[in-house]
Amino acid sequence: MLIGGLALSVIGWLVGQGLNKIPNRKAWAFAFTIGTFNIAKPLTLLSWGQQYVSSAFAGVSMGAVPLMVVPLVFLFSSNEIIDLKRICGLIIGFMGLIILFDFNPSIQNFDKNQALGQLTCLLATACYAGGSILTRMAPPMPPISFATATLISAALVLFPIAILIEGLPRTFSLESGSALLFLAIFSTAIGAVIRVHVTTTAGPVFMSLTSYQVPIWAVIYSSIFTQEALPPKLLIALAIILVGIGLTEHRSLKKILKTYLT
Repeated sequence: MLIGGLALSVIGWLVGQGLNKIPNRKAWAFAFTIGTFNIAKPLTLLSWGQQYVSSAFAGVSMGAVPLMVVPLVFLFSSNEIIDLKRICGLIIGFMGLIILFDFNPSIQNFDKNQALGQLTCLLATACYAGGSILTRMAPPMPPISFATATLISAALVLFPIAILIEGLPRTFSLESGSALLFLAIFSTAIGAVIRVHVTTTAGPVFMSLTSYQVPIWAVIYSSIFTQEALPPKLLIALAIILVGIGLTEHRSLKKILKTYLT
């Protein structure tokens, strides 16, 4: 987050969207809140959880973001309507989540850490859903400035905690360093700008539709690059979650298809 925030600070300064473009204290308050609860918290949860669950599992659980966004948008926006199709979609989608998770302490080989890892992935999903609503409600500001402020805020929150709990890294391999830089520059910095721009212009519901792709690509990448096992239950849960999202977002999907087909 610190590396990504510094990279965006330079880019923002070059294109006239530096931190000085954050208009007021209210905008800074939104940036700090989003940085804390939509960036620092979910990425920490995912980093911890993926010690015990596969990247494919984490990706499939991220597919639940639209399921959580819909009721939140309904509560905080007067423009959204929850009809019978959306209710059915929410029920089907959450059935997929139930299938996805292994939480049965009575079984002999129950893995507590794996269950907690699965739970942290779900909590991270809830953080992303709430962050989409906050981003939409934030005062207007340049997207790079906004994204930079959220990443810097997240780094300010996590850096002292990380130093206090874990200390400075003692070993740093080329493999882990390359992964860190990729995550910081592409997945975090550039991803934050794209997320802010799409959410503030097209809305949180449209942004949540990109979650269709997250579980699909996570399954593909985990299979290709890490050779992770893909149990049938994981693929069944993925299919059910996607069907549920399709029903909850049927209006948005129709608009998108109509726009591209015409």
